[in-house]
Amino acid sequence: MSFNIGLSGLYAANKSLDVTGNNIANVATTGFKSSRTEFQDQYAASIRGTSGGTTAGSGVSTAAVSQQFTQGTLTTGTGRSLDLAINGNGFFMVSNNGEKLYTRAGAFYPDKSGNVVDASNNKLQGYSVNAAGNVVNGVLTDLKIDSSNLAPSPTGIVTIASNLNSSSKLPTVAPFDPSDVNSYTSTYSTPLYDSQGNEHSMSQYFAKTGTNAWTMYTLVDGRNAADPTSAVADPMNLTFKPDGSLDTTALATTGNLAVNADGTFTLNNWKPAAQVGTTGVWAINGAAAKVGGVKLDMLATTQTNSVSGAITKTQDGFATGQLSAMSVDPAGNLFATYTNGQSKVIGQVSLTNFANVQGLAPAGGTSWRETYASGVPVTGVPESGTLGSLTGEALEDSNVNLTSELVDLIKAQSNYQANAKTISTQSTIMQTIIQMA
Repeated sequence: MSFNIGLSGLYAANKSLDVTGNNIANVATTGFKSSRTEFQDQYAASIRGTSGGTTAGSGVSTAAVSQQFTQGTLTTGTGRSLDLAINGNGFFMVSNNGEKLYTRAGAFYPDKSGNVVDASNNKLQGYSVNAAGNVVNGVLTDLKIDSSNLAPSPTGIVTIASNLNSSSKLPTVAPFDPSDVNSYTSTYSTPLYDSQGNEHSMSQYFAKTGTNAWTMYTLVDGRNAADPTSAVADPMNLTFKPDGSLDTTALATTGNLAVNADGTFTLNNWKPAAQVGTTGVWAINGAAAKVGGVKLDMLATTQTNSVSGAITKTQDGFATGQLSAMSVDPAGNLFATYTNGQSKVIGQVSLTNFANVQGLAPAGGTSWRETYASGVPVTGVPESGTLGSLTGEALEDSNVNLTSELVDLIKAQSNYQANAKTISTQSTIMQTIIQMA
């Protein structure tokens, strides 16, 4: 019996050495979770199912090799936008030719087809966006990076907050001439984009005409908005209230500038143009303006005793853009940034959790498979329910405690030697008995 007991001890010590050695070997493996060996003692039952009070036991057996799903340290600033680390609960779901695997190793990159994959070519799962650019939650798919150009968008609305100096003098030259600074009081320009992404400059000139009264002249690329062969500006008379705010009730439609019911303007009939050849002749460039015209929101224009000029300006048009960078926020939204300064969400990374993570079966490659013991996977967006958040340009290190593993290595070695001594001692006793015969 002692031989079997000692032999079971050798097996147990060897298993402990295997597990500890595997932990040490993976101390630098991204997303690796350490394991520990759990043992149980063995007793032989009597014929009647009772062991009595003198049973010595029959050795030890391995009850389980359980993995420790504690959080690993995050290494940030990896410089790769698709390096992802999970803070808290959850696993990345990846697809291996249809088979769903789960991992904490977030080193992803786009393959030649644009699919977001790991080093084993498993495809990261998440949620795609619809034609309107909204994330479609609930339907998992292979996340993909669309590297095509972002189509241009013509300017549809311009919002400007500005001030006109109430103490300014009237211009000394009349009529208005954009080339003569003495014919107007102040000016500023705002970019506009046509349907082909060509940039144009809308210039607005302000000439004081009296107390609380100004005239705004508008040109696009120095030309009349509706007639690029003409340099005659579209005028608009502006009147201000005693408190310096714009009096929208005094506005009236003139030329190509129409007054809307809310006090904003619409630049109608704009025909995008460009200079042709070396002659400098202006002609329509073949592109179009935003359908419905360009809305000018200048309700924040004031007249106070302060310097004249634009304070803030925004416009919603942009030129063609090429993909220049990507980033992921804590909620898993995958943002694409383009060379035209625009950015948009192109997908959202999903996370999955289980009722019993200890029930997951190791699948190799720092990934696990669902089992009956793990329970049904619960998948959702990061930061929802019990799911953790994501950190971009970061990786989760192995959670192996090297110091603890080295101590366990010494203990396993001592256990092995002690069990070997048990067998050696039993052998000596057997030899003594044989010699007595």
